[in-house]
Amino acid sequence: MFKAIGVIELKSIPKGVEATDAALKSAGVELVAAHPSCPGKYEIVLTGSISNVTAAVNHVQTKFEGYIIDASIMGRIDEQVIKALFGTQTSARKGSLGLIETYSAATTIKAADIAVKTARVEIFDLRVSRGMGGKGVIMLTGEVGDVTAAVEAGSAYATQSGQLSSNAIIAAPHADLWNQL
Repeated sequence: MFKAIGVIELKSIPKGVEATDAALKSAGVELVAAHPSCPGKYEIVLTGSISNVTAAVNHVQTKFEGYIIDASIMGRIDEQVIKALFGTQTSARKGSLGLIETYSAATTIKAADIAVKTARVEIFDLRVSRGMGGKGVIMLTGEVGDVTAAVEAGSAYATQSGQLSSNAIIAAPHADLWNQL
C-alpha cells in the first residue's frame, strides 16, 4: 500500500498541540512529526492511507479553521522528497541549480514533489521552516532545461496557493558557491 503524507501548519502552538491530538483521534493515521517552528507556527506531519490522511487533515481544517496557515495532502509522494525530508538524500554538486522558496512547509513539500515529478532533477537540499522564519526552500540540480522546467512547475503550484516567496535558476554555479551550500 502506498502511504500518503498530510502536512498542516497552524499559527498557534497550543492549538497546534490540540489539533495534533484531534488528527490522531479522528482517523487511523500515524504521526511523523509535530513541533513548533519559526515564527510561532506549529507543524503537523501525518502519514497513512490517502483516505485516512484526507479525513484527518479535513477534520483539523474544519475544527481549527481560524488557526490554519496552510495544509496539503500528498498521495504517492516521490521517494526523493521523503529522503530529503529526513536528511538522507545525497546529490552531486554538479549541473545547474534551481531554487524555490515558499512561505510554508506544506507548500514547500508539495512543490518539491511536483518539481521532481516534472523533470529529471535531483533534490540537492530541502529545508523546511526551522531557522528560516517559517519559510521553506528546495534546491534542485540537473541539466539547465530540466531544472528550469522543475522550478517553473514547483513555483506555479506555490504561486497558485499564494505561498511563493521567490525562485532562481543558476545555469553554472561557481565552485565556491557549491562548497558553501
